[in-house]
Amino acid sequence: MATVHLRIGDLVWGKLGRYPPWPGKIVSPPKDLKKPRGKKCFFVKFFGTEDHAWIKVEQLKPYHPHKEEMIKINKGKRFQQAVDAVEEYLKKAKGKDQTHSDDKSKSDKGRKAAKPMKIIEEDDEDAFKGGSSDKEQTDSDPEPSSVRRLVAGTVSGFKWESSPVKDDPHFHHFLLSQSEKPASSMEPITKRLKIIEEDTGSTSIQAADSTAINGSITPTDKRIGFLGLGLMGSGVVSNLLKMGHVVTVWNRTAEKCVNDFSEGARLGRTPAEVVSMCDITFSCVSDPKAARDLVLGPSGVLQGIRPGKCYVEMKIGLKSCSVITSRGGRFLEAPVSGSQQLSNDGMLVIVAAGDRSVYEDCSSCFQAMGKTSFFIAGEAGNAARMMLILNMVQGSFMATIAEGLTLAQATGQSQQTFLDILCQGQMASTFVDQKCQNILQGNFKPDYYLKHIQKDLRLAISMGDSVNHPTPMAAAANEVYKRAKALDQSDNDMSAVYRAYIH
Repeated sequence: MATVHLRIGDLVWGKLGRYPPWPGKIVSPPKDLKKPRGKKCFFVKFFGTEDHAWIKVEQLKPYHPHKEEMIKINKGKRFQQAVDAVEEYLKKAKGKDQTHSDDKSKSDKGRKAAKPMKIIEEDDEDAFKGGSSDKEQTDSDPEPSSVRRLVAGTVSGFKWESSPVKDDPHFHHFLLSQSEKPASSMEPITKRLKIIEEDTGSTSIQAADSTAINGSITPTDKRIGFLGLGLMGSGVVSNLLKMGHVVTVWNRTAEKCVNDFSEGARLGRTPAEVVSMCDITFSCVSDPKAARDLVLGPSGVLQGIRPGKCYVEMKIGLKSCSVITSRGGRFLEAPVSGSQQLSNDGMLVIVAAGDRSVYEDCSSCFQAMGKTSFFIAGEAGNAARMMLILNMVQGSFMATIAEGLTLAQATGQSQQTFLDILCQGQMASTFVDQKCQNILQGNFKPDYYLKHIQKDLRLAISMGDSVNHPTPMAAAANEVYKRAKALDQSDNDMSAVYRAYIH
């Protein structure tokens, strides 16, 4: 096979490990991003996602000569949207009077290669999102999830190597934390629905594949309500709408409903109106007082509850079960594990407990908003307890990472080197990489509020006390977060706990 010469600006098909080929563009990497050692590779930005990755040259093919071949073996909706984004990009580039070309192969006739160019210009960024207008972006931009989730079909005819990413020492996926929308975490391709109740009655779980692969979700015909469009809620609603659900929304600040309205959501005037109009209503309000008012206040949820209406709480510690069921309503608690980015990506983890029939009715909703959902057997409250434990571990871990970064600095070690070593070892994760990069760049834009993780640590410690179980690590971490709050970091990201060590 003849050698294919590629350069910056070329459109290509890039293959990540065992995943199907995806259209992208070779771009210049950030200045501080080192190329992996070993075989020759290029830095590729993928269309239809916010992913960037170093891809080995043998895992790349020119876009146009292989376009028809790729389209034949990849039939998914996300894949087609990515291809549409490429064509929109080409159309836009063709219409500009540029001094350089972004593509050396706009036709299959092998014309002379274009001059290399640097990272795509700002006015070209819309092309990666699927269009130039707001409507076009809504229609063509898939869930901004990582390429790993976008399974488009069989690749039996594809001749490239297909070893798993984790076994490829030359492959390294980088998050560009300076971008507005960092890539989502490296997660399994399939979403999963998880339910089990053991004969012993213990709260255990078991995985089973769902049908939510590549957007192949059959939305429920039930009318969905959603109350609360904060950091997490907006992304959840967007994904519900993208997957074809009929959604009515309400938020204390009406302006936050505008984006969801433009995507097809209906607007409710009050929580009571939303509940009365809908079969299943989700609430995602984190402030305890606001949550109580949402349920018990004037024109609140309780005013709209009727027998058979389903109410699903997605935040920890809100005890609405008894008041909902007293009106004949059906209740499910379904707190989520994740961040704003994972919410936007439809990659949350949902932990549910309560009325199992409600959980089953919410199946397509959970598939749209999360990569995995669990049903915890037993009474409502078990999901909240499980989520508190998870957040306790995450919060303690974040405090430990911040402690390591500051200790490295105090002893004259390179913080970036510390992070590089950490991300090549057994503790490597997108969470570590993203949070640490943000710390090093001084970027504490909230993805998960520091005040909320501190609240969960406090509640987890209290839960431990109630069963006489020691939580010394959580207690130590909690003190660090309290120090960070005293330094006015409450409304910053949880990674701002770093500042507690440097003041």
